[in-house]
Amino acid sequence: MQILQPPGWATPRGYANGIAATGRIVFVAGQVGWNANGAFESRDFVAQSRQALANIVAVLAEAGGRPEHIARMTWYVVDKDEYLASLTALGRAYREVIGSHFPVMTAVQVVALIEDGAKVEIEATAVVPAAA
Repeated sequence: MQILQPPGWATPRGYANGIAATGRIVFVAGQVGWNANGAFESRDFVAQSRQALANIVAVLAEAGGRPEHIARMTWYVVDKDEYLASLTALGRAYREVIGSHFPVMTAVQVVALIEDGAKVEIEATAVVPAAA
């Protein structure tokens, strides 16, 4: 993967401005913070985010991929203020699950998510190298 950072632009915090990659493209549908049985174990935003990220990693592993193959993520949150207030703890949870790989990311506040009780939904696209 090649990080795309135009000259003179400020370095983004926690994501990349662009990524170029070659390999097998894997699309991961929006994952909410529930476990493998489809049950929420927590109503906490950070805990749900951690679980959603772990769910992405599990789906990606089915294609032979790893967190560092993620090229982009879109985060859908129901409460922008809760998201912003949780950034420090969210960053810790992210690094524990994904590591220090920061793909292209977008965060969007939405009115609601389809799954009752969900505070966040994250979708991802990965590019798994042919050698992986």
